[in-house]
Amino acid sequence: MRREAFQTQDTQGVFPVPPLARRNDSRRTLDFDLNHRIVRHIAQAGITRLIYGGNAFLYHVTLAEYGELLEWLSGLPDNLLAIPSAGPSFGRAMDQAPLLRRYGFPLVMLLPCADPRDATGLEAGIRDFADAAGMPVMAYLKDETNFGADREAGLDAVARLIDSGVCAAIKYAVVRPDPAHDEYLAGLLRRVDRNKVISGIGERPAIVHMRDWGLPGFTTGSGCVAPQLSQALFEACRAGDYARADVLRASFLPLEDVRDRWGPARVLHAALEVAGIAETGPIPPYVSALETGRREALREAIAAFAGQTGIETVSVAR
Repeated sequence: MRREAFQTQDTQGVFPVPPLARRNDSRRTLDFDLNHRIVRHIAQAGITRLIYGGNAFLYHVTLAEYGELLEWLSGLPDNLLAIPSAGPSFGRAMDQAPLLRRYGFPLVMLLPCADPRDATGLEAGIRDFADAAGMPVMAYLKDETNFGADREAGLDAVARLIDSGVCAAIKYAVVRPDPAHDEYLAGLLRRVDRNKVISGIGERPAIVHMRDWGLPGFTTGSGCVAPQLSQALFEACRAGDYARADVLRASFLPLEDVRDRWGPARVLHAALEVAGIAETGPIPPYVSALETGRREALREAIAAFAGQTGIETVSVAR
C-alpha cells in the first residue's frame, strides 16, 4: 500500500469502489484471497486507486472485520493508493480512528451521515476524527443535506475543512437529471479548488463532470467489472476525445441501469460473480443478495462490454 501523503494531483484518475468478497460460512467471514483476485483484475488495467466504501458495505461492517480489512489493505502493493472509509456516525468513526492511525493510510473517506447533524457540528466532528486518525479525510457529498439542512452553511464548512487541510479531497455524488446543470456543484466549486473534487457517481455523468465542470477524475463501481474500459474512458476525456468517450460510456449504461433499478452495491456484488471475476459470496445484513431470477438481466448488461475495439473485456460466466 502506498503511504506517501495524498496530493492534489492524486485525484487525476479512476477510483474503483470494489465489493468485498466473503465466504459462505456461518459468520460470512472476509475472503482475502478472493479480494486479492478482484484487486489484481482492476490493477491489470493500470488503475492504482481504490476506495473501499459503500460497495463493500462498510456501513454494516463489524469493528473486528474493519480491523481485518485495514490490515489487508496495508499489505497491498506499494503502488496502490488504498482509501478505506469510516463512519458514518461520529461514534463509529472515533472507534475506527485508532485502527486507522495504526496503519497510516494517506487518506480516509467519511461515509455520508443521514442522522441528526448540522454544518457546525459536522465540521467539529470531522476535525476531531481526522486528528484522532492522524490523516486527512475525503468528504463524500451524496446529497445536498449531507452537511446539514442549511446548504450554504454546509458548503462553507466544507470549504473551511479543505482550506485547513483536514479535508484533502471531495467525492461529489449528488445525482442530477442533467449533470450539466447543478447549482450545488457550482456553489462548491466557487469555494474549493476543482482539482480536489472527483466525480463520484460512476461513468454516467463522468464525461460531463470532466469536460464541463473540469473535475479531474471519477469513481466507478461498474469499472470493477470492466476496468480497462473505465481507464480508457478516463484517458479519452483527458485527451479531449469525447466522441470516443461517449462510445465507451454507452457500454456501461446497461449495467448502470440495472444497478440503479435493483440497488447499486448488491448488483455489483453479484456482477463480479456473473462476469467470472470472483465468487463474492454472501452480503452482510441489512442488505439482501440479488435474487437468482434477476441474474439473466445482469448477464445481458455485462455482455454490453463486449466488442470494444482494442480492449480486452470480461467474459460472462454461465
